[in-house]
Amino acid sequence: MRLKNVLLGSLACLWGPSFLFIKIALVEIPPITLVLGRIGIAALVLYLLLKLQGYALPRWGMVWQHIAVAGLLHNALPFVLIVWGEKYITSALASILNGTMPFFTVILAHLFIAEERLTPLKIVGVLIGFSGLVVLTAPTLLAGGLQATTWGVLAVVLASASYGAAAVYERKFLRGIWPALVTTGQLGLAALYLLPLALWFERPYLLPMPSWKPMGAVLFLAIFGTAIAFVIYYYALERTDASTVSMVTYLIPVVGVFLGVVVLGEEVTWYTYLGSVLILLGVMTVNGVFKFRWHRKI
Repeated sequence: MRLKNVLLGSLACLWGPSFLFIKIALVEIPPITLVLGRIGIAALVLYLLLKLQGYALPRWGMVWQHIAVAGLLHNALPFVLIVWGEKYITSALASILNGTMPFFTVILAHLFIAEERLTPLKIVGVLIGFSGLVVLTAPTLLAGGLQATTWGVLAVVLASASYGAAAVYERKFLRGIWPALVTTGQLGLAALYLLPLALWFERPYLLPMPSWKPMGAVLFLAIFGTAIAFVIYYYALERTDASTVSMVTYLIPVVGVFLGVVVLGEEVTWYTYLGSVLILLGVMTVNGVFKFRWHRKI
């Protein structure tokens, strides 16, 4: 078995179950507190790993301003939106919607990065993916307006847009810095952003101690779904190209949907299947999985 396949499979097995564990943790832990626990523990684990390997965080300066923005766009905001969204939609649907991130990346990259322009094929892929979102949200809209499930869908889609913005921002301002250092800084600052919000809005110190299942879910999200997953991700980037690593985007929804249905007994409707296929097809088109040759007749 080729190394890249092992790495991609490992990432899918670490990131795919995250939506399931978020659903489990939400039973007893409020959203902001949940995310704070996840990224706080992950930041600590990554920092200890860096210290053991003899690395140090970047020196204080302009780079930390960029890390601060990336921490908001890549960690604090999308993590909270996904967790909040899963209060109203299934973990299976959340894992599918999370795969829309490449759409926002290509659009924002076209606007802000000169060498990454939209192509006809990318435009087709974005339109196919958008049609998938319409299929997913139209039934609840037609049934009686913006229901809670629709707000949940919009929250996860907005999280994907935030991921896309983060990818473009990091590509533009954080090139040349070892990603593990940037990620450790991002997670640490994201935890600082969320700490006062959790204390003010959710007052976790007044809540009863969660049972072992939600606590175990948070530990999985922090250690495996964040810290270890990032280590494997950067290991993969060093040994294969970025486009190959991005293929994990297609595997995560498969794992997420399977676990949501099998473990939580979530129901998957016909329009969820149809919308998911359209989103997957759109993402694959945007990422150049399908190759077309344009011929002109003379």
